[in-house]
Amino acid sequence: MEKTFVLGIDLGTQGVRVVIANLWGDVVVEEKEEIVSSFRTEERFEQDPKEWWEKTRRCVGKALQSFLSLGYSGEALLAISCTSTSGTVVPVDDWGTPLLRAIMYNDSRAKDEARLVNEEAKDFTARLGYTFDPSFALCKVLWIKRNLPKVFEKTRYFLHPTDYLIGHLTGNWGISDISNVLKMGYDLIENRWPHFIPEKIGIPLEKLPQVVKSGTVIGHLLPSIAAEWRIPSNISVVAGATDGTAAFYASGAERPGDVSSTLGTTLVVRSISERHIKDPLGRVYCHLHPEGFWLPGGASNTGGECLNHFFPNENLANWDEKVAHLPLPSPLIVYPLTRKGERFPFAHPHAEFFMVGKRKSELEFYAACLEGVGYVERYGFELLEALGATRIQRVFVSGSGSKSAIWRKIRANITGLPLYLPRFPDAAMGACIMAACPLFGSMSKATQAMVRIVAVEEPQKDLAVHYEERYQRFKEECQKRGYIRE
Repeated sequence: MEKTFVLGIDLGTQGVRVVIANLWGDVVVEEKEEIVSSFRTEERFEQDPKEWWEKTRRCVGKALQSFLSLGYSGEALLAISCTSTSGTVVPVDDWGTPLLRAIMYNDSRAKDEARLVNEEAKDFTARLGYTFDPSFALCKVLWIKRNLPKVFEKTRYFLHPTDYLIGHLTGNWGISDISNVLKMGYDLIENRWPHFIPEKIGIPLEKLPQVVKSGTVIGHLLPSIAAEWRIPSNISVVAGATDGTAAFYASGAERPGDVSSTLGTTLVVRSISERHIKDPLGRVYCHLHPEGFWLPGGASNTGGECLNHFFPNENLANWDEKVAHLPLPSPLIVYPLTRKGERFPFAHPHAEFFMVGKRKSELEFYAACLEGVGYVERYGFELLEALGATRIQRVFVSGSGSKSAIWRKIRANITGLPLYLPRFPDAAMGACIMAACPLFGSMSKATQAMVRIVAVEEPQKDLAVHYEERYQRFKEECQKRGYIRE
C-alpha cells in the first residue's frame, strides 16, 4: 500500500492546498496556490468560482509534476477527493458555468431569509435539532430567488465548492455529499430533501443536487483533464465533505466514543455517537457519518485566541516551557473569553471573561488561561453525553493549540481522558482519507490505516484529582453568573 497513492484537494478561503499521500498516511507531495479574488463589504463576502478551478487545476498539475518527477507512476494514483468551506453557494447553468460569484460561508446578507426559513421549517428544525442561520446555504439560495429572480430561473444547480470542483473533474454536475448538504436543508434522518423547501419557500428540488455519502465514487477523471495532468483517466473521483468534517476524519476519530477536539483560534468539538442528538438550545448540531453514526458537535467562542489577546506578540513556546515548571493547577479560575457572548458549551449572548482569585504573576495567569480552555472543553464533552451522545473515551486533538505539550497535559488531566495527537490532522489529509475510502471499504478503516498518531498524553491520577475540584469550581462560577442553567 505504500506504493499506492491518493490525492486530496482542500479549497480554502485563502487558497488551494493539494496533498498526495500513500495508504499508510505518508505525505509525499504538497503544493499550494493562493486565491486572490475576494470581494467584501460589511455583510457580503464573495469569490470567483472560475478562479477556484483555475488555481485547483494549476495546483494539482504542480503536485502531479512533482509526484512524477520523484519516480512514481501515474498508474499508482488511484483516487481523488476534495473538501471546501461549509455553507458556500455557487449557482451554475447546464454546463457548470457560474452565474454569479460564489456567496461565501460567512456572508451574512440572508438575515430575512433565515427568519423566513425558520418560520416555515418549524417541524423540520424541531426534529433535526438545529435552526437555520444566515450563513446556511439554503438561506442564500432563497436570497437569490427573492433578489435575483433571473439568475434563479437560469440556475440548473445550486452547488457547494466541493460539488463544483467534482463537476469539473468528472463532468458529472449536480452531485453533493451528506456533509455539505446539511446547511442546504437536507434531511439527514429521512435521507431526502424535505417537503418544506419546494412547498413553502418555493425552491424546486430539481435545482438542488443529488446526495451521496462521503467516500462514494462519483465518476472518473475526464480524459481531457487526465491528459493535461499526464495521468490515466480511470482514476476514481470520490465524494468529499466540508472542510470541518474532512479534518474530523483526519483527526483519527473512527468509532463511537471518539471525539475530535480542534484547538485553534476557537475550540471546536465533534464526537462519534451511535445516536442522533437534539439540543433545544442550539448549542449542538449533528453531521452524519457515512457508516450511519452521528457526529454531534459545537464550537466555542474561546480557544487559542485568548493567548494572542492577553499575550500579544509573545513567544508562546517560551511561556509553555515556563508553565511546565509551575505547580499545577494554578490558584486562579479563569474563563478566558475575549469578547462578549458564548455559543458552546453553553449559549449566552452576554457571557464574558471572568477571573476568580488574585493574580500574582503573568505566568500564573497564562497557566490559568490554558486551564480555562480545558474546563470549557470538558464541559463540552459532558454536554454531548448529557444530550445522549455515546460516552466519550478517546480524544483526538488538532489545531495550533494542540502542538503545546503542556497544554495537552493540562487538558488530559482536566478531562481525565487520553489525548491522541495525529501527524497530519488537516482537511487536505481528510480529503485523502475520503479518496481512499472505497479502497479500504469504509471510512473508519481508511481513517484507522492512514492516521499516524505521534504523541499520546495520558491523565495523571494525582493531578486529575486536583483538577476535578478546580473544574467543579469553574462550573459553579459559571452558574453564579447565569451562564449554565442546570
